Amino acid sequence: MSKHRVVVLKIVAGQLSVSEAAAAYGVSRRHVHRLLARYRAEGLAGLEPRSRRPRSNPATTSEEVRARIVELRLALTASGLDAGPAKIGWHLEQEQVRPPAISTIRRILHAAGLVTAQPRKRPKTSYVRFGQKGIGWVIASHAKIAPLTTTVTQNTT
Repeated sequence: MSKHRVVVLKIVAGQLSVSEAAAAYGVSRRHVHRLLARYRAEGLAGLEPRSRRPRSNPATTSEEVRARIVELRLALTASGLDAGPAKIGWHLEQEQVRPPAISTIRRILHAAGLVTAQPRKRPKTSYVRFGQKGIGWVIASHAKIAPLTTTVTQNTT
């Protein structure tokens, strides 16, 4: 059972006052009153944690622009032209459409599944170091095994 539910049920049952419940459970009196108001309005379901996500975002890219970005990507790729986010933004400007940021265009293309991953990092399997196989033997970087040789030069000056 959640802490909010316990607090409200103890207050409703008359076991604790609002001030005592706030002190005992480490919340403010104001929050306890908010919980009680939600309980009266919605019942126990009103005490469940709520989403903090905003209901709307006025700066969201419109669906028309999103659809046009995907159309441009497909058309440019089919004709063999550069179809990166910067070029798509340029094409949108030519159509008198205010383009979103290049990073936003990239996110839209990723969400549509139109970007193939091309990692720039080396895979971790390539970090395996080469070491000695035995005494007097070394594995070279091109994976050939060769014995160690020593060359002694005599200085005759």
